[in-house]
Amino acid sequence: MPRPPIWTAIAATLTGEIAAGAYVPGDKLPTEAQLAARFGVNRHTVRRALASLAEVGTLQSRRGAGVFVASVPTDYPLGRRVRFHQNVLESGRSPSRSFLARQTRNANAEEAAALTLPPGAAVHVVEGISMVDGLPVSLFRSVFPAARFPALLESVARLLSVTAALAEAGVQDYTRASTRLTAKSADAVQAMHLRLSPGAPLLRSVTVNVDLAGQPVEFGTAWFAGDRITLAVKPE
Repeated sequence: MPRPPIWTAIAATLTGEIAAGAYVPGDKLPTEAQLAARFGVNRHTVRRALASLAEVGTLQSRRGAGVFVASVPTDYPLGRRVRFHQNVLESGRSPSRSFLARQTRNANAEEAAALTLPPGAAVHVVEGISMVDGLPVSLFRSVFPAARFPALLESVARLLSVTAALAEAGVQDYTRASTRLTAKSADAVQAMHLRLSPGAPLLRSVTVNVDLAGQPVEFGTAWFAGDRITLAVKPE
């Protein structure tokens, strides 16, 4: 009985290591040369093993960047209510967020127009990373009118939640008034935070959220990793 090709054993070993958590979604595998040295084979054999795992969706090759463990895209509905934590939980995944920056500054023209503020009005800005099952899926920047929410930055730092901070400031509910989606490419900083290669595809979402009286409370921009999220319009 003929022996199975060596590449099948390499593919099986890598599959087992991925299943055991040695590599998690988004992780980059060692180079072909490193794997060839590890298994004592030539690079062509390693390349065949990697190709077989890419064919079944286990791995993903990115030109100029390497081979990565594929991630299962998270379904993220674009409904009237903007609730990252709730939306991810409803998809059966585990959500988390980390904050990169909090500051108060003057609004630029786009922010002032979106929030119906005078040019140069003071705004609070919160920036961070949204994660699903520990993997970064988007960067976000949220801008709020500082005069209406003077203590918002302190509340966000303490509560670790924009929704909870707005509720503490008297906004018990808010909804999406408008959203614009644009395809973009990751710059070096975005790629670093999202664990992507520079130039990787992103989907930028620009949103205005309003309170129950229709007054803008948040101007938000998010950059979603193109292969980690599926945005779905949710009629309401």
